[in-house]
Formats: sequence, C-alpha cells, structure tokens
Amino acid sequence: MRALVPAQLQLDTFDGTCWLAIAPFHMSGIRARGLPAFPGVSAFPELNVRTYVRLDGKPGVFFFSLDAASMPAVRGARRLYHLPYFHARMSVTEEDGWIRYSSQRRDSSGEFRGRYRPIEPVQLREPGSLAHWLSERYCLYTVFRDRVYCGEIHHEQWPLQDAEWEVEANTMAHAAGISLPAVKPLLHFSRRLDVLIWPLSRVA
Repeated sequence: MRALVPAQLQLDTFDGTCWLAIAPFHMSGIRARGLPAFPGVSAFPELNVRTYVRLDGKPGVFFFSLDAASMPAVRGARRLYHLPYFHARMSVTEEDGWIRYSSQRRDSSGEFRGRYRPIEPVQLREPGSLAHWLSERYCLYTVFRDRVYCGEIHHEQWPLQDAEWEVEANTMAHAAGISLPAVKPLLHFSRRLDVLIWPLSRVA
C-alpha cells in the first residue's frame, strides 16, 4: 500500500493493518450552496475505492479511484477536486430487498457487478471499533502536482447495518494495482446519509 499512496500522506492503520474500501452507492440532490440541482449532474451512481490516511495527525481518506455515470460530474470533479474520477456505464436497481449494482468503466479498466443487502438492524458504532474507524472520516486528501490538498466533509454518524453480498465481478482493487487478500470482507450497508463537502484547501 505504501508504494501506491503519495509519500506526503501517512498510512492510517487499525491494529497495524491497512484497509481498502470498495463503496458502491447512489448520489442524489447534489448541488452547490445557494443553487438548485441541475439535471444530469445532481443524481447518479458512484463507486469509489479508497484507503485511510493521516496528515499531521488528522485522519482522512485517500481515493485510488471514483467511478461515476455522469460525464459532467467526472470532468467537474477532476478539475475542481483533482480526484481520479472515471466515466462508467452504471446501473442500480432494488428487488426483494437486494440492491443490484453494475459498473463498467468506459475504458474497461475496472468493473463491479453484484448485489447486496442489509441483514441486521441499524447500529451506531462505538468509537474505538473498526466500523467506527472506517466510517467516521471527515476529510479527503488528494495530491496534485506534488501539493497536498484537503477537502473537509461533514455528516451525521453513519447509520450502519451489517450486510451480505453476492459478487459476480470485482476488478476495482486490481485496477488500482492492489491484490486483495483471500479473507472474508467486512460488509456494511447504509440506506441514506446527507453529506456536506467544502472546496479544497491547500495544506502547507
């Protein structure tokens, strides 16, 4: 993992172990402050691959990739947030309690197909637990032209449910140069979360 994360960022670990998250979801109601939502850029599927980092003791996330079904959103995020967004063919449907999710990058470099569902009631995870450590992150870091930038994020605590999945294809980690270990993944589901994000600021 160290070779894949910019040297300016410190790897953040839980009990000495790095973690990788593959997070498929659907965004809606996206808009700038004081502006209405615009068709084509206010609602679309997104899938990100991330790990966990620190800078000057402040925990955050670092994205290896972010796939989105909206080309305007991909172009805007690449320009404004210097994040590795990719345009993908994506679909999300729900049937009999299962969420079926499909994502295929336009350049065929990454794919995810499968379905998942919650299997336990909502639980707010306790500080110090692995689930809390993974989910309660309030900034993202990105490095552009050797300069580190931070985007502040605000949200309520994640209302997580334990989950299960059935995966038909998943090359998202491999596309980032990562080989996943042969261990059972930790799966969580959340029905909804409202999120605020601020513009990037350069970290001295």
